Amino acid sequence: MSEPAVTRSDIEAAAERLQGVIRDLPLVSARWLDESVPGEVQLVTENLQRAGSFKIRGAFNRISQLTEDEKARGVVAASAGNHAQGVALAAERLGVRATVFMPEAASIPKVTATRGYGADVVLTGATVDDAIEAALAFAEETGAVVIHPFDNEDIVAGQGTVGLEILEKMPEVKTIVVCTGGGGLLAGIATAVKASRPDVRIVGVQAEAAAAYPPSLREGKPLRLPRMSTMADGIAVGVPGDIPFPIVRDLVDEIRTVTEDELSRAVLRLLERSKLVVEPGGAAALAAVMVNPQDFTEPTAVVLSGGNVDPLVLLRIIRQGLASAGRYLTMSIRMEDRPGSLAQLLTDIGSKHANVVDVEHHRDDARLSVDEVEIVVHVETRGPEHCAALVEFLRAQGYEVSER
Repeated sequence: MSEPAVTRSDIEAAAERLQGVIRDLPLVSARWLDESVPGEVQLVTENLQRAGSFKIRGAFNRISQLTEDEKARGVVAASAGNHAQGVALAAERLGVRATVFMPEAASIPKVTATRGYGADVVLTGATVDDAIEAALAFAEETGAVVIHPFDNEDIVAGQGTVGLEILEKMPEVKTIVVCTGGGGLLAGIATAVKASRPDVRIVGVQAEAAAAYPPSLREGKPLRLPRMSTMADGIAVGVPGDIPFPIVRDLVDEIRTVTEDELSRAVLRLLERSKLVVEPGGAAALAAVMVNPQDFTEPTAVVLSGGNVDPLVLLRIIRQGLASAGRYLTMSIRMEDRPGSLAQLLTDIGSKHANVVDVEHHRDDARLSVDEVEIVVHVETRGPEHCAALVEFLRAQGYEVSER
């Protein structure tokens, strides 16, 4: 095991710096998981943290330790959202000028929030990688200090303060599950916890379509993914950081991955049962627990790492979550095109207590005869059994039904 880049004492010092800066958030019991998880599960609500995620912790710890000359030159960062807001808020608190480069397609609410915290926002390029390149060029030109989202000792130490708080508020904890992108939060929590409680199991969770840690750990070094495609933009990092990687390798017990459907179901359940708005990346840890609850020794702490989600994206996630949970059904129904036929179809659907949310008419299709119409109906149901019963009922009434 190599000499750690970050120690428990570094994290304790970061916690002192963060006094009065971050919110002291209570753990929230997920009692609704009791049906599947045999013991206590507590949610670590960093989605309610200042600037909407844990990122303020590392950003403030890093910027607060800059020299006066470095502060005078300002700081620069690149991000699609959470890190941008964390850096902007930390810099505002410390009276430091901040410039943040964001992709041109970055979420409007995230751009607005970053500017609201006082940062100069520059929209450039199509991806975060483009924004990073622009930020590095800006730093070279102006002397501004680059604030990396995860690959820095002070950043990791700041994020590790989450681990200290979990131990303080939940001293009996046996398992901690952490959303993971570049690894700064995971490495920080593992360092803070394992120093005094090596028996606690630490599990990192990545989006399956952006999981750089599993192949990197197999090869023993950070490897870049050739491509990524996930709704969990907050943890979509193509290569692990050089600083967190050896910490994760040496201290983290397991890395798991979750699918897009599993992410959307977790976001939906948090909305419905805990009344918490959590972004897909911030719900990854809970998604893993929901998929295989029997694998997690209780008491379990589940970190919800962020809540910065575009409302339009949230609408799509909710719809996908409903569909993946069998509570949203899309049917294509081919039927005779005559007056009253649509009204009768909707009446029949309503008689089975399904809620119609959208209807589409398709008449211009070569597959249809001149007296036929295709009706695409989107309905909300109570679950998979209700979906199956509805389709069976409609077919029994003579409708030609295809599920989409």
